[in-house]
Amino acid sequence: MALTFDDLRGKRVGIFGLGVEGQAAFRRVVGLAHSVVLVDDAPSSLQGALVTSEGGLQALQLCDVVLKTPGIPKDRAEVGELQRAGVVMTSGLSLWLHSVDPATVVAITGTKGKSTTTTVFGHLANGLGIDTLVAGNIGVVPYDPKVRTTQRLTVLELSSFQVSGLTMSPPLVGITSLGQDHLDWHGSVETYVADKLALASRPGARLAIVADTPELRAVTKMLGPEPRFVAPTPLDGEIASLLGLFGKHHCENVAVARALLEHVLGPQKEADLLEAARGYQPLESRFFPLDSLGEISVIDDSLATNPLPTIAGLAALGNQTVALIAGGQDRGVDYQPLVDALAARSAPTYVACLAEAGAVIAAALSGTSQVTVELFATLDDAVRDAVAWLKGSGVLLLSPAAPSFGQFENYRERSLAFQRAVDLYREDPTPS
Repeated sequence: MALTFDDLRGKRVGIFGLGVEGQAAFRRVVGLAHSVVLVDDAPSSLQGALVTSEGGLQALQLCDVVLKTPGIPKDRAEVGELQRAGVVMTSGLSLWLHSVDPATVVAITGTKGKSTTTTVFGHLANGLGIDTLVAGNIGVVPYDPKVRTTQRLTVLELSSFQVSGLTMSPPLVGITSLGQDHLDWHGSVETYVADKLALASRPGARLAIVADTPELRAVTKMLGPEPRFVAPTPLDGEIASLLGLFGKHHCENVAVARALLEHVLGPQKEADLLEAARGYQPLESRFFPLDSLGEISVIDDSLATNPLPTIAGLAALGNQTVALIAGGQDRGVDYQPLVDALAARSAPTYVACLAEAGAVIAAALSGTSQVTVELFATLDDAVRDAVAWLKGSGVLLLSPAAPSFGQFENYRERSLAFQRAVDLYREDPTPS
């Protein structure tokens, strides 16, 4: 059943999960629904919110419709109980997509590169005079009453969590890459791939613009009725350079963004695209350069929460000497491709490993003689040792290939901790 927000009028509505999207959904439905039940697994600051295990589930069972936020896995026992109780389950994003003209929406997903591709699309579109809102997993909830609605286009970055809760897709979608991620949420590689790529084949999807990679070519049958593979051209390289984005992976992202844009607007003059590229602000924590330490370049790639972007970042650095800081929460992904990429480097390479995933990476690298590997308990210690190993020149790269949970609240907190650790070394480089 294709529900819109208007269909919630007079209904008893539950919101399951009170993060960014859950709170935006509450702002959208309050005053519209007959009553609203707020439930989260942890205590919330929202007035009247219930804890799932302390009466929250029972309250949701009395609702007509429950909006499940992306952080709640679709196969959780509580979700099944609600469905068996006859409660209609949906998501705020699904309601929104059914409420707007889908031709004004472009959706982008991928294991890596989706954030950059989404913001590049939005930047180029706005630079060409097409009022475009950049929203989705990037931190702007399109159905939040606080968010403007006057734009001509909306481009959405969508995670696999969000895609799995949709009942439709816009006609035009972009897919940047495919690897492994979030296996603790999806349960298996196969389910992750199916959930991620469902964006290209949900009802309404017509054309998928797809990065031309072996991994995506291998799943062509899952890419909807009309996949179009695109590879970077010299023009995409020029645009990437003007955007301040470096490396083959960013050229691939630009190629997808430009192909999506030209499908919407038609062919564009090269000069106009190059001019539109100016003034872009690269995403913080996505292969973002910080102030150097003398001859040592410092790069924050904390948003690299799976092996693919870390591999891409290493490739972008070519034959430079690299001290990599990696590790975080272990979600069961296969780190062998990262190990192979590290072992294949011709330049000296050091890997400072942190937390559960770091231990897995260190163990896998134990037989690789050309890579120096150390385990650390803290990011501060890892930074100090990595800088010392570089001996005054090379690249210090934070690219964890794992999420930050357990050590940090999120990737941004990890970035700030990395910057602080670098600054502390800058102030006092003497050994601790």
